[in-house]
Amino acid sequence: MSTPLNYRHLYYFWVVAKEGGMARAATRLDMAVQTVSAQVKALEQSLGHALFKSAGRGLALTDAGVAAMTHADQIFQIGEQLPSAVRDAATGGGLRLAVGISDGLPKLVVRHLLQPALQDPRVRLLCQEDEFDRLLADLALHKLDAVLSDHPAPPNPNLRLYGHKLGEAPMAWYAPVEIARRSRKPFPECLAELPVLLPTQHAAVRPRLDHWLERQGLHPRIAGEFEDSALLAAFGRSGMGAFPASQWSREELLQDKRIRLLGEAPDVVEQFHLISAERRINHPLVQRMVDATQ
Repeated sequence: MSTPLNYRHLYYFWVVAKEGGMARAATRLDMAVQTVSAQVKALEQSLGHALFKSAGRGLALTDAGVAAMTHADQIFQIGEQLPSAVRDAATGGGLRLAVGISDGLPKLVVRHLLQPALQDPRVRLLCQEDEFDRLLADLALHKLDAVLSDHPAPPNPNLRLYGHKLGEAPMAWYAPVEIARRSRKPFPECLAELPVLLPTQHAAVRPRLDHWLERQGLHPRIAGEFEDSALLAAFGRSGMGAFPASQWSREELLQDKRIRLLGEAPDVVEQFHLISAERRINHPLVQRMVDATQ
């Protein structure tokens, strides 16, 4: 007769596999490394197979560990979804959608990406903004249903993540009317005479903007760099300088009569991605977001 599976042991194994090491898992669980290690060893003893092997400074799954991880993913994914599913069914709260928003993603674009899911009047949206790597860790632990980012899913054998490209949009340059009047040169030469605001290197589109400026032979004065795209646009609107934004932000930006479109840079493209913890998406609202781009 087989020994019943201890789900507590399985949970510790699952977190260690997601984090790629005992120390990182212990930090995430706020527990001693020895405690986490003992739980994993207990699971290995009950299954009769080693689940991890050394890989540099971290750990990698053995073949037996890969099989165990596949089943653990399914078990804990269902477990994570159970409380909210029961609560929403009992209270009539509708469909819950927890989305991580990468801090490098333009906020004016987020609503565009989420719009297909928001068409359902029952949706209860939870948005969490954070650094890309931290969001991926929460996604792997099924604390989030999906992550939206300007970066694709990174290749990581210890994180079972799947990328879905939601689309791309060319960039354009905008400036407050008072700033734009300082130069009589046409676009893009006018940028050489205007203060310019740019996203930091944290944003995936920044290297493309730098290369575009170099190709145009432009060396503008950079008046500010911003990690938060909403802050970049806010300072641009306040009169600090010319700034780039994707085509998906155009309509909203030009509703402000103080802002002028300087010109378009169609060969600079910003890409947008949805990252899930499952190859076959089960959440209906996440699937709707992916389907809308096909």
